[in-house]
Amino acid sequence: MIKVLLVDDHELVRTGIRRLIEDIKGLEVAGEVETGEAAIEFANEQRVDVVLMDLNMPGIGGLEATRRLIAKDKHLKIIVVTVHDSDPFPQQLFKAGAMGYLTKGCNIDEIVHAIKEVFYGRRYISVDIAQKMAMNIQPEDENPFDKLSQREMQVMMMSMQGMKGQQISEQLNLSPKTISTYRYRLFEKLNVTNDVELTRLAMQYGLIDDTI
Repeated sequence: MIKVLLVDDHELVRTGIRRLIEDIKGLEVAGEVETGEAAIEFANEQRVDVVLMDLNMPGIGGLEATRRLIAKDKHLKIIVVTVHDSDPFPQQLFKAGAMGYLTKGCNIDEIVHAIKEVFYGRRYISVDIAQKMAMNIQPEDENPFDKLSQREMQVMMMSMQGMKGQQISEQLNLSPKTISTYRYRLFEKLNVTNDVELTRLAMQYGLIDDTI
């Protein structure tokens, strides 16, 4: 029996996925939580084989939660299920230890297939995401966000969620000065001078939308 943990801050999404998975032989919903922090706590207390992880959530978010979960248990399999289907998130999440990447528009058959694939140690990427990743290998199509490190990407996404430097430093257990350094570096790499320009660039490349 493959035990699956659902991590998403939208109850409707969790409920929908849970109902679908409960009808699949060989799969069991171990639990469902709203944040990355709660996912880490749950995994520390109960057996989990596969995590279906949302990317944009309050708190540390899916990227940092993935990194911390894998740091604690390298055998844990994490599939990111998100509205984003563009770079650089697949690369960033795979570097953090994720094994799968799905969009929320996928059907239950694909979710089940992905769960089984990663459970047996094979990476899974939705076809539409793989196609976009392949398109981005051309120099003229280079995505500027590819230049960011995992930590810079995490700080950027938390900033986009409206979190201040002090809040980010507390969530990531880093000093405010370190957070300021990351922000300076990512601004420099992306050639932006303020949060407004950063937001516009992120929207241009589909990394955020007006619902974030």
